[in-house]
Amino acid sequence: MLPLLSALVLLLPTAALAHPQPTGDPDHDDDPAHITGWEDRDPNAALEAQDEQSADIVSDGPTGRKIKNMVVTGRGERLIENATTDVWALGDYAYIGTFNEPCGTGENFQSGVAGVELVDGVEEPGIAIFDVENKNKPQYVGNLPSVEGSRTNDVKVAETNSGTILVHSNESCAGGPGGFEIYNVDDPLNPAHLASIRIDDPNPAVLEHPVLGPFVTDAGVHNLFLFTQGDRDYVAVVAETWLGNFQIYEITDPTAPDLVSVWGAENLCDPDAATCPDDPLTETDPDVLFDLVVNWLLGGFGASANRLLHDITISADGTSAYLSNWDAGLVLLDISDPADPEFVSTALEPVAGSLDGEVNSHAAWPSEDGSIVVETEEDFSVFASEEAFAGTFGNSPANTIPGVGVSTRTGDAFEANPGNVVTVDADSVTVESGPLAGNVYDALEFSGSQPRFADTGPITGEAVWIGLACDEATTENPESFPEGGVAIARRGDCLFATKLATAADLGASAIVIANNVQDTVWGGVRIWDYSDPADPKLASTFNTVCSANPTDPSCDRAGTYSVHNVIVESRGNKTFAYISWYWDGMVVLDATDPYNPVEIARFFDNSPAFIEANGGNPHDFWGVYKIVNEPFVYGSDRNGGLYVFKLTGRGSGN
Repeated sequence: MLPLLSALVLLLPTAALAHPQPTGDPDHDDDPAHITGWEDRDPNAALEAQDEQSADIVSDGPTGRKIKNMVVTGRGERLIENATTDVWALGDYAYIGTFNEPCGTGENFQSGVAGVELVDGVEEPGIAIFDVENKNKPQYVGNLPSVEGSRTNDVKVAETNSGTILVHSNESCAGGPGGFEIYNVDDPLNPAHLASIRIDDPNPAVLEHPVLGPFVTDAGVHNLFLFTQGDRDYVAVVAETWLGNFQIYEITDPTAPDLVSVWGAENLCDPDAATCPDDPLTETDPDVLFDLVVNWLLGGFGASANRLLHDITISADGTSAYLSNWDAGLVLLDISDPADPEFVSTALEPVAGSLDGEVNSHAAWPSEDGSIVVETEEDFSVFASEEAFAGTFGNSPANTIPGVGVSTRTGDAFEANPGNVVTVDADSVTVESGPLAGNVYDALEFSGSQPRFADTGPITGEAVWIGLACDEATTENPESFPEGGVAIARRGDCLFATKLATAADLGASAIVIANNVQDTVWGGVRIWDYSDPADPKLASTFNTVCSANPTDPSCDRAGTYSVHNVIVESRGNKTFAYISWYWDGMVVLDATDPYNPVEIARFFDNSPAFIEANGGNPHDFWGVYKIVNEPFVYGSDRNGGLYVFKLTGRGSGN
């Protein structure tokens, strides 16, 4: 049992891995020396070029005229590269979190103490607090203390029955504990620490699990959300555990949080893909659990193939939970009874909902009436293939032929132009004859237990398109497949090892899988029509120029152009989405018609003057918060700290 579960532990990613150090460099090299050429750029021209070109590149609907300006009114400087995460605000104060560095030191941290002394130092770890009563001149007032060895990724603040409550997440960054902290911040300058939750301490779904429990300690919390139902208060959290990622704690008495329910994507397990136990949280057969985890929770779509929860948003009335469950899609739960979440629907369109077949449901936010939901797809697998053949353990097919990944566009070319003879090696696919003769396509050899090209040497054969190749129904051209041919397959719907086994059964000598290599796209936005919450419909998708086409000359290869977080605001009969988009800046969409989103404003400035003021780094926006019914928007810049924006101008569109 132990070797089996040890293998499982090594395979499982955590929600935190949805955030590698974002960069376009395939080796994730964040050396500022790679950020070059900014001094030659006209930021206004770049923005105009993006708006002009987007009409042809955006998947559904143009960006439209820029009918409003989005200007910086104030700054809360925190000039540490790749260090700032989420932003939240309430009243006259704004709060930003810390990413990997600096890791928590524990300075001034005291559990259960009123009048906690803030840490003096905006570049220190913890939650940095700014007085933003004057939006033009945010004033730094101190940091909430950090937990030693842990980072404070997410922060939320809300008015509850017991006062103004702040919660922040903890993830280990140097062996520290995972969980969340609860503070009263009626007076943010004199916060009172109320409780610490360590996810593995009170949670029977994890610690007491007879199989998984021994392998889990200090499970982290990546994101969380405060909500209220009448006279009761709750916090929902994303727990970085194998099962039961969505957890609700009652905090009506914030000094004594009580776990009231646990839910996970394993409850949506597809019996055709894995063994699905009736109650995964009490299942004790390690083989069943291994099958569930490897073939279901890790059997998603594209390069980042897992179905683990990443983020949650709770409706304003506290009765609906929107779970951004990565490749399980956007899951809607009815939490009218927080102790008994009930599944309502899944919004999932792997093909139509993404330019490259990824799902990667990262964050989502509903309109006030719940009829529209805007979802973001985070995708960092643009310049390298991250997928691997699964090996020979569990229910994975044995790997018997070598294989490489190529770009989705290369796959499209082979699908549309049959009759080619190719030579495949570890880093290229060369077309020897046929309609594509003379083309040499970049490739990356997959990791895994399959034969390696270093041992087999280059393999030559007729290239035959076999489609998804997950089963008989999704395998194309099986009757005409020549012995020793090279199978060309599309990623998606099943493990790569399954595609390899299908190709081997056809008599293939090698497989080429159209995946994320060199020229695929970053993640964009999906907008869902929830007129019927039980049957959401994909209304449209939206991408910037660089998220849709990273090789466009206007896009810097060193940049990160994935979308990230979103907040939706309903004003009258209008619905607006405020989006943090890493290097593409801050974007505002009019999503009133979910089938025709229109960009109405964007902040984009990577001029030399801006970069100098931002600590020598371009903007890299992670978080967003909107002040309801006011023109102010907060953005958290990974490199530069807190930004306060103001929307100006009446506009000229509908």
